[in-house]
Amino acid sequence: MSTNTDTDTHTATLYKSAAGERELRRRYLEALDNWPVPAERLRVPTREGETFVLVSGPPDAPPVVLLHGSGANATMWQGDAAAWSRHFRTYAVDVIGEPGLSAPSRPPLASDAYARWLDEVLDGLGVPAASFVATSLGGWLALDYATRRPDRVSRLVLLCPGGLGKQRMGLLFKSLLLRPFGRWGIRRTVRSATGLDAPEAGPVLDQVALTFTQFKPRREQLPRFSDDELRGLGMPVLLIAGTDDAFFDSAETARRVRENVPDATVRLLPGVGHAIFGQTETVSEFLRG
Repeated sequence: MSTNTDTDTHTATLYKSAAGERELRRRYLEALDNWPVPAERLRVPTREGETFVLVSGPPDAPPVVLLHGSGANATMWQGDAAAWSRHFRTYAVDVIGEPGLSAPSRPPLASDAYARWLDEVLDGLGVPAASFVATSLGGWLALDYATRRPDRVSRLVLLCPGGLGKQRMGLLFKSLLLRPFGRWGIRRTVRSATGLDAPEAGPVLDQVALTFTQFKPRREQLPRFSDDELRGLGMPVLLIAGTDDAFFDSAETARRVRENVPDATVRLLPGVGHAIFGQTETVSEFLRG
């Protein structure tokens, strides 16, 4: 395991320009320098390439793995890190193939490749089993892992996860239509996608808009989990989703979890879109059992 964070270079396939990649990398490293609590920066070797993990909290505390969504990286947990790391050893993983510091590899979603990747990440960290907190694409990855490796997932928190309710692709086509309008068009799409309209959300919108003007996100449909796979989840599960999610049908997501997951707690947030904030304490209470 290496602790070097500045020598890795991604292939150009994930980005629209080398300059854009450098700018996103610069901003990410600045954000890491402003992490609210002491953190180790680790690199774990896997068959998909190196995986960057930001580790906080007491070494003997219960482990919690954090998986971000598409077009994001570990900084999406910056607002939660201080609270969660008081009680847990948190491992904020940069998902491969996303704009973080991990390898650019994107193995097929309809395979066990991501489960094998997470096996190697956990093994490299010396973590036999952990709770998972995951959002959007990360929620799909955590669910996939929980269905394949239930003995390694002790508790599961899913924020607006993919793979349960119908995935809406209309926003993708809208973004393609608005792309000729540059950053303005992307920012408008991001506002529609996240549901963030408040003035204080401006910096978040600007960062996401910058990312998606330079980064090439996945465009394929996420595989759906069957009812039988959901019934096999023996660990406690907390689902939090917004009623106005533009990407996934939250009502269907909530219904399927309620009907099929044996030990599930479901929270639907009225008027909330795909971006979910303000759930730090709710998640912490659930993880503490």
